[in-house]
Amino acid sequence: MKKKPIVAISKRFSFDAAHQLTGVPDGHPCGELHGHSYSIEVEVKDAIDPGVGWVIDYREIKRVVQPLVDQLDHKFLNDVDGLEYTTAEDIAAWFWEKIKPKMPQLTRISVMETPTNRCDFYGEYRD
Repeated sequence: MKKKPIVAISKRFSFDAAHQLTGVPDGHPCGELHGHSYSIEVEVKDAIDPGVGWVIDYREIKRVVQPLVDQLDHKFLNDVDGLEYTTAEDIAAWFWEKIKPKMPQLTRISVMETPTNRCDFYGEYRD
């Protein structure tokens, strides 16, 4: 029996949104209203399906993720249900919680709020 390679694939999405961080010290610049051009990368990992030669159809990733991206695009993130802090970390966990039940192969959510700042979330939690 031939072994099936396990590979990770990812798809990137983008949206623009404003927010205001609430947990930062007085005078911190991120406590002021500001915005970002976010990029979100969704990674799934699984064995290649020998019937079609892929892990998952990229269109399936888009079908699940794009409505969530649309929910945030050109919005004030502080008004979005479930985003308590609106940090990149909080946004990554928000996406994870909404995508994972529909896509069990999900292994990583990356949120880039600037070209040099990135948060990776792998679905790990601590009490």
